[in-house]
Amino acid sequence: MKEPIIAPSILSADFYDIRAAIQDIASSGCPWLHLDVMDGRFVPQITYGNKMIADIRRHTNLFMDAHLMIAEPERHVHSFIESGADAITFHAEACIHSHRLIQTIQRAGVKAGISIVPSTPVGSIVPLLESLDQVLVMTVNPGYGGQKLLPFCLAKVDELREIREKNGLNFLIAIDGGINLTTIQQIALHRPDVLIMGSAFFNVQDKQVFVSDILNVWGHAVENFR
Repeated sequence: MKEPIIAPSILSADFYDIRAAIQDIASSGCPWLHLDVMDGRFVPQITYGNKMIADIRRHTNLFMDAHLMIAEPERHVHSFIESGADAITFHAEACIHSHRLIQTIQRAGVKAGISIVPSTPVGSIVPLLESLDQVLVMTVNPGYGGQKLLPFCLAKVDELREIREKNGLNFLIAIDGGINLTTIQQIALHRPDVLIMGSAFFNVQDKQVFVSDILNVWGHAVENFR
């Protein structure tokens, strides 16, 4: 089985030195950068907006996934498209006309993802799956970094993979929240494609070694499960 994509989230980085955080991600070998945009309405916290993403875009070739944890994402999506994000992921719970928004994003040449919080079932987004590039399963309640994994959310990964295989679909399955060296063995058994992690990545000194350790534990867990 292929290794998962590791996508560090700068939510847990030192905002005083974002440049160093981006360099740390690149030097660790991670190909993706996750950008948590919070508005203080859909989630309690406020982070940053499209200008932050546009400024980062000018200085990195990393794949940039803008995760819009905002109410009414359709009102702001064009500014994030223009920011240079490679993918835009919005919440099913925050948008009434999700299919229309997916089309808007993809017609602009950007990959479209949809995210669901722990209380939202996979069944609510099944009609959208054939149109999506990514589904992001929140494995914590969104809004804060450093939370503990909610294991019951991992069953959604299995459900999504079964639907994908049965219908010949191509969307990636990502998870976000509580991923670290303690939980990765349990997570690996469900085989998500993308691992989004913040505090576990930024709290270690040697990030390259950390990424290697995560992938090693993943590989052993998957091999032993076969």
